[in-house]
Amino acid sequence: MSGPLSGTRVVEFAGIGPGPLAGMLLADWGADVVVVERPGEGMIRGLVPPALRFADRGKRRTVLDLKAPADKALALELVDRAAVLTEGLRPGTMERLGLGPDELLRRNPALVYARITGWGQSGPRARTAGHDLTYIALSGALHGFGRAGGPPVPPVNLVGDYAGGTMFAVSGILAALLEAGRSGRGQVVDVAMVDGVMALLAPTFSLLAAGHWQDERGVNLLDTGAPFYDVYPTADGGWVAVGALEDAFFAVLVDRLGLDRRWLADRNDRAEWPALRAELAAAIAALTRAELDERFRDTDGCVAPVLGLNELGSEPHHRERAALDTVDGHVQPAAAPRFGRTPGLRPSRPPETLVPAAEILAGWR
Repeated sequence: MSGPLSGTRVVEFAGIGPGPLAGMLLADWGADVVVVERPGEGMIRGLVPPALRFADRGKRRTVLDLKAPADKALALELVDRAAVLTEGLRPGTMERLGLGPDELLRRNPALVYARITGWGQSGPRARTAGHDLTYIALSGALHGFGRAGGPPVPPVNLVGDYAGGTMFAVSGILAALLEAGRSGRGQVVDVAMVDGVMALLAPTFSLLAAGHWQDERGVNLLDTGAPFYDVYPTADGGWVAVGALEDAFFAVLVDRLGLDRRWLADRNDRAEWPALRAELAAAIAALTRAELDERFRDTDGCVAPVLGLNELGSEPHHRERAALDTVDGHVQPAAAPRFGRTPGLRPSRPPETLVPAAEILAGWR
C-alpha cells in the first residue's frame, strides 16, 4: 500500500454524488475503503455501469441487507474495525436502521462518523429532498452565475455536490482523524452542502462588505462583468479564457494582441468597459484558438484555450504532469494532490464484483 492514509479503514454506505467522490479521494490516498450497498442499490447509483464508476476506484464493494439481523451484524462488525464511516442518507435513516452515531460511537469510541447531506442534520429543510442546484440556489452561489440581464446559469454540479460537499467532507474527516489521534475519541462530522458553499463564498462576502461587489450577475470583476476576465470566441469556433486581472498581466495581453495602449491607463474605468470589450473581442476573433494558445502559452497574459474533456489528453502540461491516466482504454483523472514521500495510488479498474463482508472482516482482524 502507498499513500498517507495507508492502513486507514473506511466504511462507505453507498450513495450518489459527494459521498462516493469523498471515498475515492480517501482511497487514492491509500485508505482501505469498503462500500456497503443494499440489495438493488446498484440500480439506484445511476446510469453508469460498475466498471465505469471511476469514483469507486481503489475500493471494495459488498452487499448487505441492513434490515436482516445477520447482515446488520456484519455491518456493525465492519464499523467496529473502521476509523471512518461515511453516509449520505436523509437524517434519521441510519438511526432507524440501528446504525446511528450514538450506537456506533458507543461501540467504537474513536470512530469518525461523517454525514454528507445537502441541508445538514438540522433545520427546517433537513428532511426534504434536494439536489446540487437547489443547494447552491439557497446558498447564494447560483445567483452569481450568468451574464448581466440574464437568468442564473447552473454550473454543472461541481459547486454544491463536490466543492461544498465532497471537499468539506474530506477536510472534516481528516481534521476529526487528527483530533482522534490525540484524544482517542471520534465524533460526528455534519457536512451540509449549503454550509460548504457559503463558506466558499467568504472572499466574495469580503468584496461585498468592502463595496467592491454588487449583488447582481455579470457586473463584477470576476463574473464576466470585466472585459479582461471573460471568455471569447475565436476564428475557428473555439473559445479562449482571458483572466488578465493584474496590471502586469494585462500589459502582456495588450502587447500580444496589439490593443490600443491607452487601455493600460483606462481599463479600470467601467464606463470604458464596453469599448474595451469590443476591441478585445475583435482581436481574439481574428485568430484561431491554436494561434492564441501559441501566442500566450509561455507568457503571463493569462489566456488559455477552453478545452473539452476529450481534449485534455493532448495538452502538454497535463501530459508532463501525468494528470490523466488511462485504465482499460478509459481516461480518468490521476490522484490529486501529489505527495512527495507517500505518493497516492494510481487509478485502477473500479470493482465490478462484490466481496463477501465476512471475507473483508477476515482481513480486518
